[in-house]
Amino acid sequence: MSYSSTASMLPDLERTGQLLRFTEPIDARLEMAAVLRRVYAAGGPAVLFTRPLGSPFPVVGNLYGQIERARFLLRHGLRATEAVMKLRADPASLLRNGLPAALGLPHGLPIPVPSRWAPVLACRTSLDQLPRFVSWPDDGGPFVTLPQVYSEAPGGSGPLGGNLGMYRVQLAGNDYAHDEAGLHYQLHRGIGVHHAAALARGERLWVNVFVGGPPALTWAAVMPLPEGTPELAFAGLLGGRGVRLARSPSSPLRLSAEADFVIQGYVEPGLLKPEGPFGDHLGYYSLTHPYPVLKVTGVYHRRDAVWPATVVGRPPQEDTSFGALIHELTGPVLPAVLPGIKQVHAVDAAGVHPLLLAVASERYHPFQPRRRPQELLVCAHAILGHGQLSLAKFLWIAAQEDDPALDCHDVGAFLRHMLERVDWRRDLHFETQTTIDTLDYSGSGLNQGSKVTIAAVGEPIRKLPELIPESLPEGVRRPRVVMPGVLALEGVDPKKVAADHPLCAFPLWVVCDDSEFVAASLHNFLWVAFTRVNPAADIDGVEAGSVNKHWGCKGSLILNARSRPQHAPPLLESEAVTRKVEAWAARGGPLAGRI
Repeated sequence: MSYSSTASMLPDLERTGQLLRFTEPIDARLEMAAVLRRVYAAGGPAVLFTRPLGSPFPVVGNLYGQIERARFLLRHGLRATEAVMKLRADPASLLRNGLPAALGLPHGLPIPVPSRWAPVLACRTSLDQLPRFVSWPDDGGPFVTLPQVYSEAPGGSGPLGGNLGMYRVQLAGNDYAHDEAGLHYQLHRGIGVHHAAALARGERLWVNVFVGGPPALTWAAVMPLPEGTPELAFAGLLGGRGVRLARSPSSPLRLSAEADFVIQGYVEPGLLKPEGPFGDHLGYYSLTHPYPVLKVTGVYHRRDAVWPATVVGRPPQEDTSFGALIHELTGPVLPAVLPGIKQVHAVDAAGVHPLLLAVASERYHPFQPRRRPQELLVCAHAILGHGQLSLAKFLWIAAQEDDPALDCHDVGAFLRHMLERVDWRRDLHFETQTTIDTLDYSGSGLNQGSKVTIAAVGEPIRKLPELIPESLPEGVRRPRVVMPGVLALEGVDPKKVAADHPLCAFPLWVVCDDSEFVAASLHNFLWVAFTRVNPAADIDGVEAGSVNKHWGCKGSLILNARSRPQHAPPLLESEAVTRKVEAWAARGGPLAGRI
């Protein structure tokens, strides 16, 4: 039987050695997050904090920190979901393996239950009694880190026309009253369509925030489903049982009857308040900006309620597992949605949205040698015009025909394949004055920046070097090899370098604050190079110029990834909290041998 609440998962996790009970008193402000970061990094279990300070509700974290544990918790409906996804990609698969899909489809229909049978309505509480989970010292207040934010279009679209998304909900701080919460949603999110419709009608937008309950609901909230696909239906399929819905006395919206908690309220037209700052998954703080306010009309919870939480910060974190399993589920569907495209990988180490890698077909003239990107550019436009993929800043796209075994999830090998073939005079394609991710502060303003597509085909045109030449151009400071063909350096003047200089055998240079740090690991390189660069403003090159308005360079391409004033500050842990967690990890402590 699939799980109906957070508490129902814990016995199975404990029985299989996947749960650590932390019984010391602990503050949800900073301390829990510091513990969870270390347990995740050690490949450890879920952690149940039984004595959080200031709240009567236990908190569990790192539930999905290992992809194997995520599969375990979703095992009741995972096979049927995979079968349905494959059916979308390949309808003929129904004849080969259609039974799991056929058995799972009825679970996509929500099941209404009377309010008196809804466990979530058993008890009522207030916002100030919820766990005040804070991850980073300069966060603007506590926020719900695993919310399932539910809305419906004005006019009564019903649950199959509703939207379930994971949007940040700030519980206190800034100018919020005791019965208000901040509602931060970003571009290309379903709730935005509902909010726009409500504003056009001059109406309130009613919103429910579910926390916990069946794990499939959490996963449905974070899934990038095609527009118009109801998340509640997907949650029923993934959970192996229909989502139970009930009515509530404090909202016209249906609610998840089995959630651990529900926060109900409405967004008043025109009411905005400052929200943030908060540490986010790019590894920096997202700064304070005006966002809609949720006027809370009721907070309810189960009798056995457990508050699930996760840590948001520089990858890898628990949401890395979310991304990996989402790829497993959605990867087979991609060619059906975007013809010609074989693979797309949003690179977790670069904060997901800043960097996409893709493999596609180059078939326009199959009878001729592949000399320049053609179909690849059509595919690139399709990717950058598709939902949340459109928020990417860098898209590197390769032709499957050049290496049928190429896998864009092997980031190092993929970049080497590209750098062996790319011609910087021809293969850079910019989009300026466009939209980027809300959390990305490398551009000229909120959501404002640029994009670049790098498309390369054909046979290799260079061998990638691994050794720095003894003679360096004037002004080059502290060069370090990141990987074959890639240099990190702390200073360079492109005008003082010639394209035929031996250092230009390295096709890609990253100018940064600390070249030792960038070169220390592929993760460091990906994080610095692609989160701190606004392509149109921060890309330069050796012997650069334009031909027919197409910009390129004869020598090395240079990414300026230095920190600048408009950038958001990186996330740093409190030293006092670090010392406390280290004491817990000492011999005899509650975390001894665990981190």
